[in-house]
Amino acid sequence: MNEALEQVILRHDTWRGRSRCFSGLPLPANHDSHRGGLGTGYRALDAALAQGGWPEATAIEVLSDSCGMGAMGLFLPTMERLSAQGRWQAFIAPPWTPYAPLLAARGIDTQQVLLVHPRSREDLLWSIEQSLRSTTCSAVFSWLGAGQYRYSELRKLQLAAAASDTLCVLFRSRQAAAESAPAGLRLQMREYRKVHILKQRGGQQQLDVELAVEDELPDQPQLWELPVWPAATPAGTALGVS
Repeated sequence: MNEALEQVILRHDTWRGRSRCFSGLPLPANHDSHRGGLGTGYRALDAALAQGGWPEATAIEVLSDSCGMGAMGLFLPTMERLSAQGRWQAFIAPPWTPYAPLLAARGIDTQQVLLVHPRSREDLLWSIEQSLRSTTCSAVFSWLGAGQYRYSELRKLQLAAAASDTLCVLFRSRQAAAESAPAGLRLQMREYRKVHILKQRGGQQQLDVELAVEDELPDQPQLWELPVWPAATPAGTALGVS
């Protein structure tokens, strides 16, 4: 897609033909009814996001210098809320096996966590797209690594996310910040508990957000404190799920 056209489509006042009011007439994209994001669990972040939480019907990119697992602290409150749906929460190509007791301590049903280990780049992209297009996943967390991806490849994932009711999170390296991407929200993890909003559809961009410790559950383990590259765990040993 031409970048100039992409900028027009991403404008907050551009109607994209999805919602309708009770009269059957389409609503503008900046109507209040579109502000129905999924709460992040962090008040400052919700206030900074255009929909008051994680945006619906779009891919979310999280860029970091590490493998991305440390950024999972951003999504623990959301994962707990999504557990109530009884659907899978898919981890596709995670760099290491998530720690089941930590997730369980946060109220996340580990029996609903599905780990997928694609054998190739093509399998990775296919797995993400199919998980989004199915109706069985409430969230899809995917690790794309440091590789480069064509805009058309990312666009397919964005279209799959737009057509689903699944939270779609793509973890990529910070080098990807210089590349054009169709995701509706792009975040950078720059410092400890600091999120930089690189791009968001219909909201303020280039904004730093501090995540308050007070928003965390007291006396509960946090993913923020995990080492970046922990010791390897046996492949296939995942959250008590064989």
